[in-house]
Amino acid sequence: MFERLLVSGGATAGQATPEALVIAERLIALGIPASILILECEAMNTGDNVILGRRKVAEQMDVNGIDSVLVIGKVCAMRRYLMTLARHWPGITVSACAINYFGLPFERWHEHDEFRARVLAEFHKIPQYLQQDFLRELDGHAPYPVLGGAA
Repeated sequence: MFERLLVSGGATAGQATPEALVIAERLIALGIPASILILECEAMNTGDNVILGRRKVAEQMDVNGIDSVLVIGKVCAMRRYLMTLARHWPGITVSACAINYFGLPFERWHEHDEFRARVLAEFHKIPQYLQQDFLRELDGHAPYPVLGGAA
């Protein structure tokens, strides 16, 4: 499905090992060849994942020759991931694979304490990030809702 796989993430949440290395180790254990991995180990947020990740990809291949990407990430943050890509890597076709590790369907997010907290955190983050120009609205989708002047 892909020639190369970018894995991006620094040492966050008090972890000593960058997230990219933890994920890469698991991917290799699952049979992904280490030779196709492009590791970016400095990113501290989603914008960094895209900006620093794209820079790391450019070190190994021609980014102008890339016409599509598949973003894999947490279900509760997928819209923000897509909006970040739209802002910092425009002009490519993006597919998404949302990982839901909460044990119930996305439509029932409100029934799980942590799932609900994460969705609501995203609901409040996105308008702020749009205002700061970290994100861009998605073509073909309604603008992100802003309630009660929360921008």
